[in-house]
Amino acid sequence: MANDKKLVEAITSMDVDFAQWYTDVVKKAELCDYASVKGCMVIKPAGYAIWENIQKELDARFKATGVENVYMPMFIPESLLQKEKDHVEGFAPEVAWVTHGGLEELQERMCVRPTSETLFCDFYAKDIQSYRDLPKLYNQWCSVVRWEKTTRPFLRSREFLWQEGHTAHATAEEAEVRTIQMLNVYADFCEEVLAIPVIKGQKTDKEKFAGAEATYTIESLMHDGKALQSGTSHNFGDGFAKAFEIQYAAKDNTLQYVHQTSWGMTTRMIGAIIMVHGDDNGLVLPPRIAPTQVMIVPIQQKKEGVLDKAFELKDVLSNFRVKVDDSDKSPGWKFSESEMRGIPVRVEIGPRDIENNQAVLVRRDTHEKITVSLDEIKDKVGELLDEIHNSMLERARKHREEHTYVATDFDSFVKTVEEKPGFVKAMWCGCQECEDKIKELTSATSRCIPFEQETLSDKCVCCGKPAVKMVYWGRAY
Repeated sequence: MANDKKLVEAITSMDVDFAQWYTDVVKKAELCDYASVKGCMVIKPAGYAIWENIQKELDARFKATGVENVYMPMFIPESLLQKEKDHVEGFAPEVAWVTHGGLEELQERMCVRPTSETLFCDFYAKDIQSYRDLPKLYNQWCSVVRWEKTTRPFLRSREFLWQEGHTAHATAEEAEVRTIQMLNVYADFCEEVLAIPVIKGQKTDKEKFAGAEATYTIESLMHDGKALQSGTSHNFGDGFAKAFEIQYAAKDNTLQYVHQTSWGMTTRMIGAIIMVHGDDNGLVLPPRIAPTQVMIVPIQQKKEGVLDKAFELKDVLSNFRVKVDDSDKSPGWKFSESEMRGIPVRVEIGPRDIENNQAVLVRRDTHEKITVSLDEIKDKVGELLDEIHNSMLERARKHREEHTYVATDFDSFVKTVEEKPGFVKAMWCGCQECEDKIKELTSATSRCIPFEQETLSDKCVCCGKPAVKMVYWGRAY
């Protein structure tokens, strides 16, 4: 049995060193590996399969709202990037530039896309002529490059995968409706598929996307009390349209500027899944996103009929994403490996189980063992997967509630941030000076101005002047 423990022994306890625990889980669960290109990662099959399921679930939700997929070039000419001043200034420190094509220096350098607003705007300026061409509801799945100084697998890398939606509308009202609609799509996806509860709200002007009129966000809380921005939806108004001359002929034959939105979610959600649900035994994958939902482990598989029964069970459970571990490893090793990889349900079946027409179901999230009749196993597994999802969501919500604090004066705010990792709810006067001071003195940033407002006091937690909004604050990834 000593060998069976090696996988788990290789994981640092999250309470000892959370950052090392995270790295250990990523490596031992074989989600990704470091690449020879500094700051980039190789996403391995186990990690990419999670991303494929995220894609599949999100893509269906996007299309249900009328969105279509397109693809834009990965290179952006410098002159195109320069057209929107605030936008280019926001991304300038992270841009990677291409200066040569083969052996020849380019007449105009190009950046490798950090995001694709300018490309979509350039396209829309040619493609949109009349009100009949609107709305444009487009999304693309692609990679982007941002030259980050500090990187961490999935959470922050120089190249990462994402989707970016870009829409164009006839009116400001339509654009605002779409911006909020897509934020709600993200929030529902996180809770219904990833079992991650989120706070919905608006970013402050300091934290909003470069060039946007308003940025809306969903914020989630990791196990270590740090926040993670999990998805954003931006209302661009007509700022980009004016910079790129995107106009349409309205019904009254006047020329009008379009109103645009943009929204995105990235592979950092794999990091969120790890940090919200994982434990000291490795990954704990929410059933609806898990590449393998059920792992069948035959016990004493060399005995006649055991493997045949395991594969017969696989056919019975074919409605789920199911595998049989028929490797020659010991059962204990298989159990550890299944736990490390976060597989939601393990089915154990051996000669005695077959004799009794039963199997043992083991929950990954609670390690609870349940003996079920083989006649009922299909229904029981379906019920158990739903129960696991709901239990994981409630556990994450309870953790967030227990690590959300209130501060009404600056001393208690600083003390809370320093001593109690989590969200801190506090009132704010709306001035960036206070936001900057809080970040400088505590390293906490404004996470969002929640849609559900509370009046905790009538004064700003930082300066004591009249408060205008309640804000969620916290240290973040």
